[in-house]
Amino acid sequence: MAFHTLSNSFPSRPHPIIQEVDEHLCRLRSSEAASTSSSSICHKLSALQDLHDCVDKLLLLPLTQQALAKEQNKKWTNELLDGSLRLLDVCSSAKDAILQTKECTIHTKRVACEEETEANEFAQVDAAQQSFFKTSKSDHKNADNQLDNLESSIQDQEELLDCLFRQLIKTRVTLLNILNH
Repeated sequence: MAFHTLSNSFPSRPHPIIQEVDEHLCRLRSSEAASTSSSSICHKLSALQDLHDCVDKLLLLPLTQQALAKEQNKKWTNELLDGSLRLLDVCSSAKDAILQTKECTIHTKRVACEEETEANEFAQVDAAQQSFFKTSKSDHKNADNQLDNLESSIQDQEELLDCLFRQLIKTRVTLLNILNH
């Protein structure tokens, strides 16, 4: 007697976009313990943006859209929408922190520049203190270079955060469009 069974045909391996999302997640997890230098932060922000690009591709797949639109997945979909709002809030807070850091850097540069001007005027009055201000000038120049580097790094982070913020909004719009169709 022959015995036949029915089986669902599941793909033998996950969709390439899902594999790509997993790879990006692994890279982000492995970078958690990495340095908190500005270049490391920029690298992580860029990796986050790459991850969200993949998530957007995943959301555009018809099967994903069908699964999200099903009534039985409503709770999960609402959690996904709430999570996207929390990510937007976190990104907005990070942008605010970057902006404050940028303002502090600009203020510090302005104060250092004013001090240098005052030092130059004082040096003209008192020749004995002029040698002190010469060493101070090199210190000012070094500090000014460091502030310029910091300002450049902050600018890079600000641009990456802006891109990530736009990507998060795009993802949220995609989710909302899926639910409304």
